[in-house]
Amino acid sequence: AAFACAPTLTRADTWSGQALGASVSVTLHGPRKLTQKALADVPRLLVNFEETFSLFRPTSHLNRLNMMGRLRDPNALMRTLMARADEAYRLSNGLFDPSIQPLWEAHAKGRDTASAQAALGWDRVRYSDRMIELQTSQALTFNGIAQGFATDVMRLLLRKHGAETALVDIGEQAAMGGPFTLGIEDPMHGHLGTRELRNGAIATSSPGAMTLGDHDHILGPNGETPRWSTVSIEAQSATMADALSTAAVFMDVDALKKLKVTAQLKRITLVDADGNIQTI
Repeated sequence: AAFACAPTLTRADTWSGQALGASVSVTLHGPRKLTQKALADVPRLLVNFEETFSLFRPTSHLNRLNMMGRLRDPNALMRTLMARADEAYRLSNGLFDPSIQPLWEAHAKGRDTASAQAALGWDRVRYSDRMIELQTSQALTFNGIAQGFATDVMRLLLRKHGAETALVDIGEQAAMGGPFTLGIEDPMHGHLGTRELRNGAIATSSPGAMTLGDHDHILGPNGETPRWSTVSIEAQSATMADALSTAAVFMDVDALKKLKVTAQLKRITLVDADGNIQTI
C-alpha cells in the first residue's frame, strides 16, 4: 500500500531483491560501468541492515537487544537510527514510538494486551554510543523507520559512486535527479493518481494494508485509532518521511499542518476512508 514506482527515464540498470520485509529495487541511470559497480554494492549494504534491524533474524542486533534488554557498543547504523527515531518521537509528540513492539506482538498472537501496554514508552529507553538499555518487558521495532533509513543510506552510497540520477525503492522511495512518476495507491481504493518525484523522498503508510486480528497493523501507543486510510509524506529525508507518515495516520489536519512546518516537510497527501484525497 505504498507508491507504485514507474520511472519516466530510460536506459537504466536495476537491481531487485528483498530486505527488511519489503521488495527492494534500485534503478540507476548512467554509464554502464558506473551503474554496474554501484549496484554491486547494494546487496552487501542490505545485509548490514538485516543484521542490525531485522526482527526475523534471531542473531540481529535488534533481536539481541530485545532478548537481553541491553546492547553494548551498538554499531554506527544502530546509533544513527536511535537518534533519528528519537527525533521522530519528539516531532510527533510521541505518536511514533518504537517501543510499540510488545503491544504489536500481543495483538498478533492474540495475547492479553494490558501488560504489553504498560511496557511502552520510548522516553524510558536509555541509549548512548556505548549502551542501549531497555526497561522491564520492553522491546523495540524499527519497522516504521528502518526502510526509510536504508533508502537514505543507499542514496548516499550511489552518490559516492558518482551517480546523479537514481531511484531507490525499499518500501519507501528516494530520487536523485528525475523526475520519476509515482502512482498513489491505497489498499482499499486502488490507484488514485500520480506524483512526480525529483531530488527528494516519499514514504507512505496505510493502516489497512495488513491487520492484527481486529486491529490495523499500525498501532497508536495510547490506543489511538487511525484517521486516514493512507498518508504519504514528501521530504528530503526518507527516514523522517517514513517515521512521520507512520505517526501521521493518527493526526488531524491541524496537527498535520503544524507537523509540516516543524519537520520541514514538502507535502502531505491524505486519503480518507471514502477514497477522497487532500493535500497539505
